[in-house]
This record gives sequence, structure tokens and C-alpha cells, in this order.
Amino acid sequence: MLNISNQERIIHLHIEKLPEGVYLATSDDVQGLVAQGRTVAETVEIARDVARKLLEAQTNIKLPKVKESFDLPIVVGG
Repeated sequence: MLNISNQERIIHLHIEKLPEGVYLATSDDVQGLVAQGRTVAETVEIARDVARKLLEAQTNIKLPKVKESFDLPIVVGG
């Protein structure tokens, strides 16, 4: 069983690989969210931290709460 905090919210990230070989994450859900990393995993981790800080600063953002069950796409290297 999942233990979901009342503070957890879902945001959608857009991740693209830049010509320089790094990844860039942005989000239409959280204005100002921009994160860059060497790998997709690193970029998502940085984006999560940036989103948390932006959400703390911007109290007027309404995001859906995390439910007990949800789908989550993941990236697997091969």
C-alpha cells in the first residue's frame, strides 16, 4: 500500500535533449520551472527540487493531489 502525503502534487515535465548533450526540463504546470542535467534522472531530480521551491513561493498554484493509484511512465536505458 502506498503512503501518500497530503502535500504531494502531480506536475507534468517536458524533457528534451539539447544539442550540447544535456537534458532540459520545463513545465506548463509550474511557471518558471527550468532544470538542466547530464542525465534524464538527474534532470528530473533537479526539476523536483526546483518545483518544490517554486510551489513554496507561489501559493496560488492549483495542482492535482497524488491519488492512491496512478500511472507513471519511466525511462529505461537499454
